[in-house]
Amino acid sequence: MKRSARLRGTVVLAAAAMTMACPALATEGYFALGYGPVQRSQGGAGVANGTDAMATAMNPAGVATVGNEFSLGLQVFSPSREYTGTGTGFIAPGTVKSDWPNFLVPNLAWNKVLANGARLNIAAYGNGGMNTSYPAITNTGPGCPGATGIFCGGKAGVNLSQLFLSVTYAQKIGNISFGIAPTFALQGFSANGLAAFGKYSSDATRLSDTGTDWSHGFGLRAGMVADIAPGLRWGLSGQTKFSMSRFGKYSGLFADGGKFDIPAAVTTGLAWDARQDLTLMLDYERIFYSGVPAVSNPFNGLPLGAAGGPGFGWKDVDVIKLGAAWRSSPVMTWRAGYAYATNPVQSSQVTLNILAPGVVRHHFTFGGSYQMDARDTLDFAVEYVPTSSVSGPVPSAFGGGTVKLSMHQFAASVGWTRKF
Repeated sequence: MKRSARLRGTVVLAAAAMTMACPALATEGYFALGYGPVQRSQGGAGVANGTDAMATAMNPAGVATVGNEFSLGLQVFSPSREYTGTGTGFIAPGTVKSDWPNFLVPNLAWNKVLANGARLNIAAYGNGGMNTSYPAITNTGPGCPGATGIFCGGKAGVNLSQLFLSVTYAQKIGNISFGIAPTFALQGFSANGLAAFGKYSSDATRLSDTGTDWSHGFGLRAGMVADIAPGLRWGLSGQTKFSMSRFGKYSGLFADGGKFDIPAAVTTGLAWDARQDLTLMLDYERIFYSGVPAVSNPFNGLPLGAAGGPGFGWKDVDVIKLGAAWRSSPVMTWRAGYAYATNPVQSSQVTLNILAPGVVRHHFTFGGSYQMDARDTLDFAVEYVPTSSVSGPVPSAFGGGTVKLSMHQFAASVGWTRKF
């Protein structure tokens, strides 16, 4: 009883800390590739192969066969973001790199076997976000005489972070596992250096440099795993669209008066025990950015912040994930993976996406788990994402020219799991 109380206290305190520390990411658009070292090391795959308490973040049904355990992890995430302006009149010409290159991303989960054989899981993790921080360089564009910053307003960028807190009930009955996870989401957002867009905004006083604002909302995540043949499993998981409260401080930036919801998503996949010591995984995920006007609306002639106003012009994203887990010994498991994500940023929408260049496509991952003793396991993962780019024209209203967006990433994760 005392041990369980201590674990519950740890979960609450760590979750509170995460609300202050969860930074911005960008992999599948702005969704995370994975939520703990195990999932990240196998390319984000595993919707049909839950093996640890953090599996609930991918599929709530994945923890239906996981025992009593507590998992804690930390990722060092290092994205490189830049753009190159050619012939631009308002946007600063040349190649400009974003500052703020490193982030710490924590995750935790607690899994408990109930008297009826079901599982109760509490998890906290960063779902995603986007971040840029361009320095106050001298802007030599002819449309920005004597000013600094990429948008003639000094240091410029945005910071969006998302935290999910979920409570999962999962159970396996016969060959079917199912899980349901009511989930609370918290978002933080800030923007600076965008004052020059004021003439295109419905409310220039709520467009830029107003500090960090917070948004909250609820959604539902659910999933199932079916044993369809010996050693072969099929998984399905999805989340509803999260209707979030408005960013009031940025009602002159985001469409519909600061409304910035979290999109729905669905994942399905297979896990095959090819040998006693080898599991192969194949997942397909679709993220419905088109359901969030602030993200999907293109530049459409309406003022920023207006009903139906402009967004980032993002398309829905499709992700294919391949993963493998090889149990080389009773105490060591090695994992590897690859994921391909379609690019949400269209070439016609590069102007505003200087702030959110989520254009990466290929993800290569590696890692493993070492069982230190009967109760404790060390998990680790590394991720490499090579450079991807998108080029397109800048509208004449914003000075013309062309912009090329580029990004590459590196990440390393470590985690600790204790069984109890």
